[in-house]
Amino acid sequence: MKKIGVFLAQGFEEIEGLTVVDILRRAGVEVATISIMGSAEVCGSHNIPVIADTLYEAVDFESLDGVVLPGGLEGTTNLGAHAGVNETICSFAGAGKLVAAICAAPSVLGQAGLLEGKQAACYPGFEDKLTGAEVIYEEVAEAGNVITSRGMGTSIAFALRLAAYLTDEDRARELAEKIIYRQ
Repeated sequence: MKKIGVFLAQGFEEIEGLTVVDILRRAGVEVATISIMGSAEVCGSHNIPVIADTLYEAVDFESLDGVVLPGGLEGTTNLGAHAGVNETICSFAGAGKLVAAICAAPSVLGQAGLLEGKQAACYPGFEDKLTGAEVIYEEVAEAGNVITSRGMGTSIAFALRLAAYLTDEDRARELAEKIIYRQ
């Protein structure tokens, strides 16, 4: 079974983070929510407190097959300022492990140099922060082991793309049908 981590930072966009957790768990992927804030409780951009499964400092990153960065302006700023997050995404990208981000968070990948020569999507207004990327305006951009998406409204499409990447297309399609997504 594949295992991924979803980083939670103060001000993260709740729908972007939790939709990924929900969809991937339904697809049979083991998901750990990881607080980078030093405490398990992380408050999202709409003041919804969420209790993370674990703290960044306690994670065995070798056991993960990928990481996901939800957006939200404050959350993205906090992710980008966290040395461990930057180290992890660079290490994972280099090892061919999944690195995924949505909304403003693809800017963290851009600033780390991980989008060079790749197609990427982001929230409008963050295109200039996708350093080296070919910006596309599709719901989801997949460039090898790097997957990006545009925002809250594309959260289900993003999560289903991650499910297909981590399991298979058939499982993702069956899941889309079960949740009555675009039928």
